[in-house]
Amino acid sequence: MKSRSIAELVEQDNVRAYVLYYFGIRFYEYSEHTLEQVCREKGLSVDSVLKELEQPGIHFTESELPLMSYPLDLIIEYLKHAHFIFVKHKLPYIGRLVESFKANHQQYDHVEKDLKILFPLFLEDFIHHIYEEEDTLFKYINLLEKAAHGKANPARLYYMMEKSALQQCAVEHEAHDDEMAGIRKITKDYHLTADAPLHVKVIYTELMRFEKSLITHARVENEILFPKAMALENQVKKKFFERSKFN
Repeated sequence: MKSRSIAELVEQDNVRAYVLYYFGIRFYEYSEHTLEQVCREKGLSVDSVLKELEQPGIHFTESELPLMSYPLDLIIEYLKHAHFIFVKHKLPYIGRLVESFKANHQQYDHVEKDLKILFPLFLEDFIHHIYEEEDTLFKYINLLEKAAHGKANPARLYYMMEKSALQQCAVEHEAHDDEMAGIRKITKDYHLTADAPLHVKVIYTELMRFEKSLITHARVENEILFPKAMALENQVKKKFFERSKFN
């Protein structure tokens, strides 16, 4: 592998472009260089880079966890960690791929133009959604957990319960789950022609991987977080209103 070109290595497995990116190697800038040449130029250990390239899925994907058995605070930490990976790693990488995208291919010229317009809008909307979720939904669930242990301010708890009905949040959340519909439309469901350029293959691979992560993320929220949180909310409401009868 040391003597093979970066283009060859990425052509064989598109996920390698992501690994190379985090070693400071942009595959489209060094496509004709061999791995050995690039590592020498960047002052990198060839063996370290090779190790990651030979098993690109191990350190760069989410691990499977038995989340159903986790308490709510750990599920929220898992989701926050996923948000961090999205915002600090995956999306900046895809954004850079889109910025540097030069299709030079009649079939993909319109994809290049449309993605350069749509992806920054998608990114802005997605990041806003994540921060809003952390600032409202997650904080409310944390407050419910405190209330279940008798550690919440009753006035604040009442205000938040009136403002943040979890059932309504869950319905609205599910309605906005398909955030990548526009990107799928532009790429025709990530359809690749036989002569698709390497840059197109890498972008489509990363968009598909990101969408798969989003589907997993949404499933954790819709099938685990919301049901557990709604059960907790009902329990807290019952305690709260029973207590208020005696005051």
